Order: sequence, then structure tokens, then C-alpha cells
Amino acid sequence: VEEQRARWERKRSRTAKELLETEHKYVEQLDLVVTFFVTILKAKGTLKPAVLETIFGPLESIYSASHVLSLHLERGNLASGLENFCQNVELYGHYAENLEQANKTLKEQLRKNKSFRRFKKLQENRPQFQGRKLEDLLPLPLQRLHQYKHFFRDLLENTSPDSAEYQKLAKAVKSVSEVSRWVQDIIDNRENSLQLLRVQKLLKGQKTQVLTPGRWYIREGWLLVVPSKGEELKCRMFFLFSDILIATKPCHPLHPLNSNKLACQAVYPLHQCVVDKVFGHTQSQGGLLSLSFPHKTLLLMSSDQQDINDWYRSLTAAVR
Repeated sequence: VEEQRARWERKRSRTAKELLETEHKYVEQLDLVVTFFVTILKAKGTLKPAVLETIFGPLESIYSASHVLSLHLERGNLASGLENFCQNVELYGHYAENLEQANKTLKEQLRKNKSFRRFKKLQENRPQFQGRKLEDLLPLPLQRLHQYKHFFRDLLENTSPDSAEYQKLAKAVKSVSEVSRWVQDIIDNRENSLQLLRVQKLLKGQKTQVLTPGRWYIREGWLLVVPSKGEELKCRMFFLFSDILIATKPCHPLHPLNSNKLACQAVYPLHQCVVDKVFGHTQSQGGLLSLSFPHKTLLLMSSDQQDINDWYRSLTAAVR
């Protein structure tokens, strides 16, 4: 038991030391943005207050919370430092929600606002920035949140459940994990919206509505359609979403507007679909999938075994 305690203590002090060192570096980087951008821009009035608020969000509050945390860590007050930090951890969720709009507004200001463009370049050329741009520093809080999760978990694992600090650490791990999930959901939703938008732009015309609330993009790829009568195989591009499967074919390469687009041929709703592997259970070359809908059966083929297995898994998961 004594040996185990000593081992825990060693690992724990190593993690606490690493947390403090990385926190110093993080606070230093946030300080660059707060000192050389937020504070000066507020004083100069180069940006309207609403624009400034959109670009930097709750960055100042995040900075002061981290500053306080590093002071606690320096004094060895780990538990009270984390307890205090947890009261501010939701700022990271709000920061993530604002980040897309922040980037958009920053680009817009750089395009339209000549004095801001000049100011930004001037600040980034200071030796303290070491060649880093404002765009490199803005995503830092989200990277740091991910690190917190691992640090706090490591500290908890190497703290005796009987100690007074254990409960406070457990609470910190829970708070950071919840905010991390919230941030991950924001990132996933944003990524999904970009995929839906990309597919919508690939399709000719506006007849097929890809951008629908609640729809999730799953995958895409070329598959061969096996016709019911002995015609030749047709190669089609398929897009799989959480509720539909879209079959498309390339537009004519010489079309003046749509040469690089895809024409939608069919949209199959998945709620009444049954997916079967016709063959492809063995390690043979490729396989065949059967998709049964109320009024149609679709046979899809690929010569790549791995590809057909992946499609089978994705389709069955989407139907389920």
C-alpha cells in the first residue's frame, strides 16, 4: 500500500508540474492576444465594440481564469485552483459556439478595414509573436480544453480516493468532460453542415434538397448498379445520409455550366429499406448488395471487398 501511494504521488506530482508548465505557456500566448490586440483595439477604437466582441468572444475572461489557475498551481493549491477554474469552464463552450462567426468577421474586417489590416500586420511583426498570426492563436482555448481533460483525468487516477482533494478533482474532470462534449458537438455539427453544403453544390439544379435540418452526412463513393434486365452495368456516384441515399451520374463533360457537376437520378428514403449482402461474405473479389425498398430493389456492386463491406456496415447502421 505504501509503495502504491508513493507511486501515485510521483505520477501525480509529475502531472501537476507538467500542467503548471503548459499553463504558463498557454497564459503567455493568450496574453499576446489580450495585450497587443484586445486592449489596444479597445483604446484606439479601430474596430466597433460589437465587431471586437464577435472576433474575440470571451477570450479576456478565459485569460483571467487561466491566470488565476496558474497562480493557484504555483502555490501548490491544486484542489482550490481547479474548483475555481470549474466555475469558469463554460466560457470554453461559449467560445467554441462563437468561433466560426469570429473567423468570418475577422476575414471580413481584413478585407474591408484598411487600418485594421495594417494594425494586425504591425502587431504580428513584433518579436514576441515569433512569426505567429492572430489566426493561429484564436483556436488555442479549444486545444487547451482537450489537454485539460487529459491532465485532470491523470491527476484523478493518481489521487487516493480517501484524500480531501479527490472529490474536487472528480468534479473538475466531470465539468471539463461535459464542456468537451458540448464543444465536440459544435465541431461535428459544423463539419456536417459543410459536407451537406458541399454535396448540394455538387448537384445540378436545386430540385434535390440536401440541406435539411437533422440530416447527417455519412459517406459517398462510386458503385456499379446491376440492372434487372441483362443490360450493362452502370457506374453511379452515391451519397449516403442518415435518412436518404442519393444516386447520381456525371453531367456531360462539355456542358457549358454543369460539366463538373452531378445529375441526381434517384433519392431513396431509408426508413423502409432492407439491406442484404448477396455475396461478398467470402474474401472473393468484391461483392454485391441488395437494397429492397417498397417499390424497387437496387443491386449495387463493387470489385473491392473492403469497399462493399464498408458500404454494407454504413447502410445497415443508417437504416437502423
